[in-house]
Amino acid sequence: MTDRDSAADATANDRGDGLSYAAAGVDIDAGERAVELFAPHAKRASRPEVMGGLGGFSGLFALKGNYREPVLAAASDGVGTKLAIAQAMNKHDTVGRDLVAMCVDDLVVCGAEPLFLQDYVAVGKVVPETVAQIVAGIADGCVDAGCALLGGETAEHPGLMDEDHYDLSATAVGVVEADSILSPERVRPGDVVIAMGSSGLHSNGYSLARKVLLEWGHMDLAGHVEEFGRSLGEELLEPTRIYARDCLAVAAEADVRTFAHVTGGGLAENLARVIPAGLVAEIERETWTPAPVFALIAQRGRVAREEMERTFNMGVGMVAVVAPEDTERAQAVLTARHVDNWVLGSIKRAAEPKNPDLHRVALSGEHPRF
Repeated sequence: MTDRDSAADATANDRGDGLSYAAAGVDIDAGERAVELFAPHAKRASRPEVMGGLGGFSGLFALKGNYREPVLAAASDGVGTKLAIAQAMNKHDTVGRDLVAMCVDDLVVCGAEPLFLQDYVAVGKVVPETVAQIVAGIADGCVDAGCALLGGETAEHPGLMDEDHYDLSATAVGVVEADSILSPERVRPGDVVIAMGSSGLHSNGYSLARKVLLEWGHMDLAGHVEEFGRSLGEELLEPTRIYARDCLAVAAEADVRTFAHVTGGGLAENLARVIPAGLVAEIERETWTPAPVFALIAQRGRVAREEMERTFNMGVGMVAVVAPEDTERAQAVLTARHVDNWVLGSIKRAAEPKNPDLHRVALSGEHPRF
């Protein structure tokens, strides 16, 4: 302890002052105010199976329904450095949708219906209005996904995080019948690969996007970009599309073998996770043109195509692998639900089916007008 510290302590003791949790940086009153503000949002993101309300030590969910052999599925994720864009723009009501999407769209890959989600919000300093905006976005996402916001945690981390910074994570839980689980084992030669268009970057690749556009390119988040028809910040904050209900609708009407959620690693790496050994998904780039935001990043940063395809979704947010005879039916369901979709390619037998080192996804051709 320095003399200066000792003098300060002596002065505090002379005044009769004592330290408090608030003086240390944790404001319990602000936390309670945040709960008051976001409680209405949490309540609207519910389901009949939810038991009790906010304030309990745990969230309770009664698994109801005529399940024969229910299997629970769980997925955890966050939003990543897209949060830096939200914090820079002081706009916090959309990143909650991203959080929900990243979790529930992983769940639906195996055919699970999202039931509930629990969030974790870590902040440098609790600003009730900001926390309420974040939770409002999470509630919006849960409503879109058809799941309940069952509870969560808001934690204040003074000294560990800057006062205006926060991080988000969540875990979603879903259910699927044991004999209805979608998996690579269902995939067959001749199956058709259908793409579902993304809404933009979604929630992956923002470290590279920020490096190229903001640090190297010195672009202004508030500046209008002609190719986007809006500001750069608005484009980068476009929420991740939530496909959960769309995927479940397709699975109910068509013979879906499996889905693949295109996140970090891009289309090839994520699709490869659901392609069994001995088969290969042959994907044709000429079937779609990536959105202008991808072209801007590639051009401004001189980013190689291979790097772009490993980092970003390139316009494909979700993939369905379906039986060939059900291709038109699956596409009709997606079109009726206003999901942009197209045939990406098909499943073929690998040239060397016993070679485990062969890539299970092969992209060919060039994107038109990219």
